[in-house]
Amino acid sequence: MDKRHFLGAALASGALPLASAASPRPPRGPALLTITGAIGRSNRGPRDPVRDQMMFKQKLDFTRAFALDFDTVAALPARTIRPTLEYDGKPHALRGPLLVDVLALAGVRTDGAAQVVLRAVDGYAAAVPMARLRAWNYLVATELDGQPMALGGLGPLWAVYDADRVPEMAARPVRERFGNCPWALYHIEVQA
Repeated sequence: MDKRHFLGAALASGALPLASAASPRPPRGPALLTITGAIGRSNRGPRDPVRDQMMFKQKLDFTRAFALDFDTVAALPARTIRPTLEYDGKPHALRGPLLVDVLALAGVRTDGAAQVVLRAVDGYAAAVPMARLRAWNYLVATELDGQPMALGGLGPLWAVYDADRVPEMAARPVRERFGNCPWALYHIEVQA
């Protein structure tokens, strides 16, 4: 295995810190996802009452954060899941990086017992234990059936898992499987 393949495999597995870990850059495009709370790295300062109107109206406050644009999220290694969705009762392909890999960009300890609050643009929030995010392989989905998800639909980002592959959730009616999966995800708070 040559050096490039070794480094790529090591980064994908989380065995080596990301090259940008020393000095994280602000997003190049508009920030679509902001991670706050128990983070190890930040690339932006506190909530701004003018620029962060949605966060201000939802009474979120922080002194530092890690902001990601779509390209940063989409550049992470992606997985595809095919859960049956409540909207039409059919399986759909959802693709995106593991949520724990997204959190790792912000220096979040994903092996701990933290609570993670996933918040949608409409203010809907779900608190999920870190252990569940890992065990159920939550994704930050960026695509639905091979197409980017639009704001106003389920996207552009959706925190979701394959409920058909989690026995205790697969046993429930499909409309009860996704209560902890906010679509139009824009904020994650890590509570240590």
